[in-house]
Amino acid sequence: MKKINTQGITDIGQLDDSDQWYWGMDYTYGDLYEAEQLFKQNHSIQKNRLILVHYPDGEVIEPITLKDGQYFGCPIFYDNQVVLLVVDFMEEKINILSYNHQSKQISSIACLSLSIAEDCYNLILHKSPLMLTRSPHNNIFQILWPEQIEFEIENTESFSFASCDKLYFSVWYEDPDYREEVIVRDKNTGKIIEKFDGTIKTMPDGQNWILV
Repeated sequence: MKKINTQGITDIGQLDDSDQWYWGMDYTYGDLYEAEQLFKQNHSIQKNRLILVHYPDGEVIEPITLKDGQYFGCPIFYDNQVVLLVVDFMEEKINILSYNHQSKQISSIACLSLSIAEDCYNLILHKSPLMLTRSPHNNIFQILWPEQIEFEIENTESFSFASCDKLYFSVWYEDPDYREEVIVRDKNTGKIIEKFDGTIKTMPDGQNWILV
């Protein structure tokens, strides 16, 4: 039995596509969107904490200590590095950073103006390639970085992954029985290329399986 000192962050989950990294975060002010709404209401937003736990040794790493007014989104594992999403409400910036475990260094991938997003609702990092996306309330899907693309999707549709110029989405229906479909869209126009029954499952090594 191994005791891991996470300094109070006891809910950790595995980073997708990684067999060696787990992560956890405190939610003092809720998720990223909820923290943003509190900030807009003139509340004083303190920093939140994000930890990485390395398997199997149990090493706990806090890659960055934020300043008050800064807040983490969910990280991802990409190109053998942990990619971090940090929003700075005070400076009105979105920072995409990478953590290299071998060098213990943090590098900046992109620094974006917060104005590219109406708000932080469903502001999420995706891959591959690495991209910043947003799915607001009004059935619109947006790629905010490294390019800006926007198109309409169905009410229950959610983005899964990209492959070349194709974007793969999952959508569910109750008509009346519950079922799921995969929708393949053109990245640039959002036009539906293909639609078929199935469920997308991303495996630990990065493969995307279509379960039918």
